[in-house]
Amino acid sequence: MADESDDTEKSEDPTQKRLDDALERGDVAKSQEVNTWFVIAGATLVLASFSGSIGGGIEMPLRNLIANSWMIRADGPGLIHLAQKLGFTVVAALGVPFLLLALAAIAGNMVQHRLVWSAESLKPKFSKLSPLAGAKRIFGKQAAANFLKGLFKVVALGAVMVAILWPERSRLDSMIRFDPSALFGVTRSLTLELLGAVVAMLALVAIADYFFQYRQWFERQKMSLREMKEEFKQSEGDPHIKGRIRQLRVARMKKRMMAAVPKASVIITNPTHYSVALSYERGMPAPICVAKGMDNIALKIREIAREHDIPIVENVPLARALYATVEVDDEIPVEHYHAVAEIIGYVMGLKRGLSGRRA
Repeated sequence: MADESDDTEKSEDPTQKRLDDALERGDVAKSQEVNTWFVIAGATLVLASFSGSIGGGIEMPLRNLIANSWMIRADGPGLIHLAQKLGFTVVAALGVPFLLLALAAIAGNMVQHRLVWSAESLKPKFSKLSPLAGAKRIFGKQAAANFLKGLFKVVALGAVMVAILWPERSRLDSMIRFDPSALFGVTRSLTLELLGAVVAMLALVAIADYFFQYRQWFERQKMSLREMKEEFKQSEGDPHIKGRIRQLRVARMKKRMMAAVPKASVIITNPTHYSVALSYERGMPAPICVAKGMDNIALKIREIAREHDIPIVENVPLARALYATVEVDDEIPVEHYHAVAEIIGYVMGLKRGLSGRRA
């Protein structure tokens, strides 16, 4: 029982395949605080950069509307035309700022993970109806972290507002006597000062929350030993099947080598362990290894060579070197040309001598 529990305990770091599968399901490390920070920072940038143009773009049409109100047609088509004109004015003034805010919201997701399109989160899950699962969501680590995070933000935002607005309390009291044209500038400067402090404070919250969310996500992706074994079987194949395939591959290669031994020109051998069969014909750039083997395979190569009168030359260091450096159907390495050339020259000389005697 202890072994079984150890086998199912999620104690192993997730594999790359596990992380990729989680990403495809839409299960990613995501902090909502990072998104909030990007939106508020974008709003601060928009207010600092476009507040004048936004105000001017809306103010002038409204001034003209009020100044020429007597010219407005009060019938149905006239009111529709007026509504359309005001709508176009607002869109023209707010279009670029709203586009920047949308880009900020997208950037808040992209800095955490690449864009993911998944319908997994839309599927109904009956586990969410479980009272036990609901209790875990209410009293779990995530809920506790959200509560502490919300409490900190309330306290920190209150402290920021008090620190900035309290020294301005006398000016705020006198703002009711300000000229409307001057009121906008004072309000804008105070708002930007508040937003700047809020952005700085929320940056700390966003960084801390992202690392917390990433750690929670990483813990969810951890695997048990059993899951790792199953994933290995799925990705690499069953070890028993792979072993059988390897055996069949070795058997086919051995059969092909034995069929090629009769075509060899010479067998270079270490009498106890290694045999390398080389083939060479005039015009070839270098001899080719047609078969090689150790122990039983080496013995079989020598047996076939004797049956077909293939010369067998004993050269212990050369046999070891060729076995280690040349593959079947490949040319021998350059460093062995001289030694092999001497042996093949010797063998070809023997063949010419035998053919002369027969003649």
